[in-house]
Amino acid sequence: MEYFNQTLAVTQRILTELFRRKRSLIFWIIFPIFILLINSYIIAERAKITTALAMKISAPSSLVGAALFFSCLGGCIATIVGEREQKTLKRLFISPLRGVSYFLGIFFAHCVIGILQTILVYSVLFINGKSMAGSIILGLIIIFLSIISYVGLGFILGTQLAKRTEDVNAIVATFGVPLLIIGGTFFPSSLFSKKMLAIAQFNPIFHMNEALIDVWGKGKYFDEIKGHFFFLTIFAITMIFLGWLCYERMIKAEKTL
Repeated sequence: MEYFNQTLAVTQRILTELFRRKRSLIFWIIFPIFILLINSYIIAERAKITTALAMKISAPSSLVGAALFFSCLGGCIATIVGEREQKTLKRLFISPLRGVSYFLGIFFAHCVIGILQTILVYSVLFINGKSMAGSIILGLIIIFLSIISYVGLGFILGTQLAKRTEDVNAIVATFGVPLLIIGGTFFPSSLFSKKMLAIAQFNPIFHMNEALIDVWGKGKYFDEIKGHFFFLTIFAITMIFLGWLCYERMIKAEKTL
């Protein structure tokens, strides 16, 4: 019960700070909608289909490839770096707060953000007369695995590479933009060459995009996306494990300073 209460307190604190920064909150709302609209217009023009149908196809990649990437990965890094700079972590270590509760608190806070962005993106889709094509539960599991992957990677990058707030944008741009492009976030994987597709097989964002497009965009079943699903599952578990190790290492370093 103690762990639950502490985790809930950390989650509430992070979300409260987010909602207080109204300008950032507005940008986080506008960003996924802009990405969805831009991708939809590009696909509609190239494929000669209606914008509503193109929106149904581009919604999954706009969500997991773009919106969740910047909110869950970039947001996680920014949270960790900001609290290190403000010496919040040192104050937390003095308190009875457990390290596990802090780790889980950040994770659940970004789960809430991811769920809200999912609702936002698909609300725009519903307004345009389209709906999810496949299993809602399977799609939500893919989104959940994507959030785990991003938050775990965020802990790795945030604890090991980012020392100042200024480092966040540089890290996200350096590691993120190439992964987003190769992952099919801005360009459909159907436009990739054979060599590019071979490289994309090692990119988790590619598997996030393809899995959710196949499920919610094309109505495919688990047997048809199990390759993407198993890759995401293994990657998510690995990121959480490595993220926890990096977090423990950061705690030891902060306590000695």
